[in-house]
Amino acid sequence: MNSQISQTICTHKMVDSNKGKVVLVGAGPGDVGLLTLSGKQWLQKADVILYDHLVNPDMVRFTQKSAEMIYVGKKEGVASMEQEQINHLLISKAREGKIVIRLKGGDPFLFGRGGEEIQAVQKAGIPFIIVPGVSSVTGVAAYAGIPLTHRHLSSTLSIITGSNEKNQGDIHIDWEKIAARSGTLVFLMGARKLPLIVEKLMKFGKSPDTPIAVVQWGTTARQKTWTGTLGTIVEISEKDKISPPALTIIGEVVSLKPIIEWYEHLPLFGKTVLVTRKGDQAESMIDRLRELGAEPFFFPVIETVAPDDWSPLDNALNNLSQYDGLIFTSVNGVRFFAERLKAIEQDIRELKGVRVYTIGPKTAEAVRDLGIRVDVVPENFVAESLIESIKNIKGQRFLLPRAKVAREILPEQLREMGATIDVVPAYQTILPSPSVDALEKRLKEGSIDVITFTSSSTVTNFLTLTGKKLLPEIKKTKIACIGPITAKTAQDAGLNVDIMPDQYTVSSLLDAIENH
Repeated sequence: MNSQISQTICTHKMVDSNKGKVVLVGAGPGDVGLLTLSGKQWLQKADVILYDHLVNPDMVRFTQKSAEMIYVGKKEGVASMEQEQINHLLISKAREGKIVIRLKGGDPFLFGRGGEEIQAVQKAGIPFIIVPGVSSVTGVAAYAGIPLTHRHLSSTLSIITGSNEKNQGDIHIDWEKIAARSGTLVFLMGARKLPLIVEKLMKFGKSPDTPIAVVQWGTTARQKTWTGTLGTIVEISEKDKISPPALTIIGEVVSLKPIIEWYEHLPLFGKTVLVTRKGDQAESMIDRLRELGAEPFFFPVIETVAPDDWSPLDNALNNLSQYDGLIFTSVNGVRFFAERLKAIEQDIRELKGVRVYTIGPKTAEAVRDLGIRVDVVPENFVAESLIESIKNIKGQRFLLPRAKVAREILPEQLREMGATIDVVPAYQTILPSPSVDALEKRLKEGSIDVITFTSSSTVTNFLTLTGKKLLPEIKKTKIACIGPITAKTAQDAGLNVDIMPDQYTVSSLLDAIENH
């Protein structure tokens, strides 16, 4: 057996051990939805993540809170960290017994230096795994509505680097052979070299009438496409100041774009929507925004944790049968109630005969998922509407497991109606500590179109985290609130509320944003 092959096999046998390892992950061209399932799973396990400039920062939501994030740049023309430093970090962190993710834009083996990095890792005897990614070649072309091959137009595809090591002078390729190819040509990282590329192709025989497309920020809400011919594209580029990151597609397939383009016609295409909900509750909202063509910008401002003291809830759970009614005002309340019920090994059958009230369809759904019938869901999803739905409760006793800090209107009104209500903390909300740098950059450049708030707490916490210095930029941005109570909190803080749905649900909020 060849010694090199033998060495590679031995290396891979070590992958399942408890020792540290390096995982090379392709992040895709920009849209988080194009991250592979395997890539997401490894991000969830990672202890250390080394990521590039073009990696969507929204992918951070898949990582552990404890994961160490290291920015290594790799922006075209600008190196934040030398390659030798990156290699050293990969090896040293893995030798600490950590799972080290090298997260690279697109596919790491296509005009990236993934091969060099893995060579260094392999030489150091570090186990490694390679997770391919969706290349910008295929991903950006698809989002631009340009098929790279077509039975009647192109049966070959050439992928060419549009850059060189020092970003100076000529690109080291055989222009005569490239120009002679009849199929589709794709140039990566070629925005700055577009005049040179066009000049060389026409010099060696490409027709000036050959269709060409340049796609900037492909697969993101900032995607923009310019089309023309080899004879016109340079003038277009100079006029519109086309800059990286951009992908250049040359060939007859470009003519199909007006027929096939789809992404740029989605209702929220070109919009970036800030999502402030906590991680596990943001997923469906983020997915829906992506379906509408928006770029979700995930910035959670609330974190839910266990209360400081379980005893009030435990006492209530041990005496469930003494209550006439059980009220849930949030999905979080349901979740912590159920988890604690299981933790103390209490029997859910104790709820027999207890009427269950919920605010909102999602809360009701969470209760039903526990196998518990919901008796009352008010028409409007606020505490005031629930109060109106509860009749003849004088002398009755209610349990309200909720956040440690919440509005008092519900328990106060029920007591005025003659009921006894035990308000017990099932969880508490705390202020997370996300990095504000990326958000600050986007707000100052005006590339956040809508900020969404789904509770008064999200408003208060967001303004606390961003501070006074960003308030002028926030006031310039459209504000969308889930309902009147959240809207009032925003208005009291000096914000103008531009969007509010008739029904106070996340789904209706997104509909309102779409129709705004």
